[in-house]
Amino acid sequence: MRVTFTVNGRVHEADDVWEGESLLYVLRERLGLPGSKNACEQGECGSCTVRLDDVPVCACLVAAGQAEGREVVTVEGLAERSGAPGGRLSPVQQAFVDAGAVQCGFCTPGLLVATDELLERHPDPSDADIREALSGNLCRCTGYEKILDAVRLAAARGGETARDGEAARP
Repeated sequence: MRVTFTVNGRVHEADDVWEGESLLYVLRERLGLPGSKNACEQGECGSCTVRLDDVPVCACLVAAGQAEGREVVTVEGLAERSGAPGGRLSPVQQAFVDAGAVQCGFCTPGLLVATDELLERHPDPSDADIREALSGNLCRCTGYEKILDAVRLAAARGGETARDGEAARP
């Protein structure tokens, strides 16, 4: 089957998709977007989190055909979505770097997508809000404190964007 959907603001078509093929596989292998990671393939770790019509989902659990006519945002699309010009990081991505929340990087794409959605929905989240929003994302490298710091930093920076002329600073 052919699946036509919008990914990071651009319309894409994937041909010869079989009915059991995951959205994660199509994104990584057919469209060349390796940012979403393939870790558990069971929706337990969150490393493959993308936004499907603005809702965070585990792309490993979504059949590619379910994306027909819909909009997908991956970690690769966060900078563009925030208005960050050519190659610049989104404010959320920059906050993760500044707070030292990136270690091996395997969980990072899913955490970034989940954080982006949280802050869009709730710009000044409490720690409980942050923990709830990121509860589907597992990290094996940290004690999560730097990740929480990064989300707090991104929230504190509020409306700062790369459109303001330079990357956000701590």
